[in-house]
Amino acid sequence: MSKQAESETFDPVDLFPDATDMDLRPGVDKCDKNGNCETVCPVAEVNEDFPGPKFQGPEQWRLTRKGDIEFDESVDKCLNCMRCDTACTNDVPLGQMHNVARANYVKNQKNHASREYLRNKMLANYGTLGKLGSMMPRISNAVFGLGATRWLNEKLLGFPSERSFPDFATQTFRGWWSDRGGDATSAERAREAREARGETGVDKKIAFFHGCYANYHQTEVAKSMVRLYESLGYEIVVPEQSCCGTPMFANGMLDDARGVAEENVDTFGSLVEDGYDLVATCTSCSMALRKEYPELFDIDGVEEVASHMFDAVEYLRVNEDLEAELAGADVDFPAMTYHAPCHGEVMGVEGIVTELFADVDGVELDDTGDVCCGLAGTYGWKDEKYDDSMEIGAEMFEAFEEAPGEVALTECPMCSAQIEHGTGYEVRHPMELLETALVES
Repeated sequence: MSKQAESETFDPVDLFPDATDMDLRPGVDKCDKNGNCETVCPVAEVNEDFPGPKFQGPEQWRLTRKGDIEFDESVDKCLNCMRCDTACTNDVPLGQMHNVARANYVKNQKNHASREYLRNKMLANYGTLGKLGSMMPRISNAVFGLGATRWLNEKLLGFPSERSFPDFATQTFRGWWSDRGGDATSAERAREAREARGETGVDKKIAFFHGCYANYHQTEVAKSMVRLYESLGYEIVVPEQSCCGTPMFANGMLDDARGVAEENVDTFGSLVEDGYDLVATCTSCSMALRKEYPELFDIDGVEEVASHMFDAVEYLRVNEDLEAELAGADVDFPAMTYHAPCHGEVMGVEGIVTELFADVDGVELDDTGDVCCGLAGTYGWKDEKYDDSMEIGAEMFEAFEEAPGEVALTECPMCSAQIEHGTGYEVRHPMELLETALVES
């Protein structure tokens, strides 16, 4: 039989007979070992014990045979930035391989009674902690801000005492949305805006995936998004929703991630059928629904949800003439420096913000370049990974120090937390800048 005929009749093996996940072995054959993924891995750059994404992905899967459930423990050191996915020129599903390998390692090899597993379980299910903390935000902030609390959290759970827990907003975004009148108020404001813009008869409908951080912590980002979109004539709905699952992917808890994915696909899939597009202000949230869900889960409607999921700035860039809208804007911002989140680069939206504001009067915007912040969601919240997290972020910290101004701009709340921690700079979201330019001015 010829090699071509052998390839056409290749029948992938089921690596894990009881699993419902996809067989990843065919993706291994796309890897030609050119090493592009190795050159962009931030962990490999600072930790010589980490073997790198090529080993974590293709090489581990090449060695895996039917019935094997053991993976190298170093997969737990991957920070899930997905930069290797972007750098690969052969479409090897590196991120997918890492997620599945990490999940098998955590499920079958990690000690589920260990302090590390308990802490990671808490980080993975941050939505539950956020919900509890936001019930009494002032008390929560006071307790988490105590030096004694940070010391205990480090000793008992392995959270680095150097980090400050993010403050809870005194009112959640969902509480603000409800007090404001919810979906009905948004529809009325959007209708008035369309009439003022001469867009009567135009259908502009958005379902907002706010995620955990914009609901419990960065509520001003979500409010800016609402006011901006409504001013451009968009009716917004904010359905009940679960965590996007990103912290669950990063901590190897795919069973938990599948649960929230099923809930979100059911909710947002129905809205897609009703003509809504989906928007998120956090690039990790939008990447989860757009890339990780369809890569990892066979759920009815997942592809439809993924194809309608957008980053909030990206969506306006695609559907509105923002350059024309900004042409008459008159803003007076301090000098700012933009940091592109790794997950934004995976979605190909990393250049939009700097390009959009390049010619706007009153905006001076530098760029940190292609660097990882090092926090990577929950990675830098682990005591044993704190030093690596800060060493990875050092290049970004230096870029901020060298740029004029002391205000940072980024879409990712975790990058924002790392920038504040490493530089002390004030951090804003592009939605806030756009709202100021297009609504307030």
